[in-house]
Amino acid sequence: MNLKTVFRPDGHTAPLRDQTIKPKTFEVDYVDVPVLIQAFRRMVRGLEYDICELAMTTYICARAYGKRFTAIPVFPARVFHHGAIVYNTKSGIRTPKDLEGRKVGVHRGYTVTTGVWIRGILQHQYGVDLNKITWLLSGDEHVAEFRAPYNVVPIEKGQELEEMIVSGEIPAAVNVEVDHPDVEPLVANPTQAGFEALRTSGHYPINHTVVVKDELLEAHPGLAEDIFNAFTAAKQLYVERLRSGQIKAPTKTDERYKRVMEITGADPLPYGFAPNRQMIDTVMQYAVEQKILERPMPMEQLFARGTLDLVG
Repeated sequence: MNLKTVFRPDGHTAPLRDQTIKPKTFEVDYVDVPVLIQAFRRMVRGLEYDICELAMTTYICARAYGKRFTAIPVFPARVFHHGAIVYNTKSGIRTPKDLEGRKVGVHRGYTVTTGVWIRGILQHQYGVDLNKITWLLSGDEHVAEFRAPYNVVPIEKGQELEEMIVSGEIPAAVNVEVDHPDVEPLVANPTQAGFEALRTSGHYPINHTVVVKDELLEAHPGLAEDIFNAFTAAKQLYVERLRSGQIKAPTKTDERYKRVMEITGADPLPYGFAPNRQMIDTVMQYAVEQKILERPMPMEQLFARGTLDLVG
């Protein structure tokens, strides 16, 4: 069978796209969606694909609202988020705690995974009370049914977060790109801060997972394991090339995974529930604390049947 499949064709997934790696029970009918977040919305709102890479907290939120797809414990995107919040240096903000009582912009929706991670970092590493901040959104949520907490409000029509932070109307914003001399990362040396968090506490955020339509999982009991094994085989080819220095023109993503490998001495893209338990629990905790979920979801509901013991 051919399954419509969407994922970002990075080094560790490209072997699936070019069919260097082939699943045993199906053919990958690859759908190219250059702006991957568009695929997230289509999957959440219209179930347009059979297999789809999906942002982690978009998935958790979608699952809580009964969307008919389930993840396998494959995590094809890991990003450090200490640099995800920028501020206007003339706004009176000196430390993250100074954000309390102010409005902070958020690019797109409240449930965007980058926003969830940086808010959790602000709370747990810098002592920020998230409830004392008004979060100003520039867009809506992928999961249309989601209702944001009281301190999350939409931006006024016609306003732009980038202009608001440059002018000082808001002191800070999450997940925006602003090229202006007055706008800098709020966390000093954010790249090193991310690596240091990995080194000292194992903080290594999961950004994306892979979901599969429930009707397919129900009809083909071995499908989840086959998908897991195929993604794992493709990733292992990449990790070996990374480890042996065979990537001639490494991207920033390649360099990040190489640095992770140097720090941990291990696979920079571990798949499976067991090696990722800490970060899965953490993102679930952040989602509850930030009122995206009412309560943590059992892992048996989060991942497809028969995949919790898989490691790759």
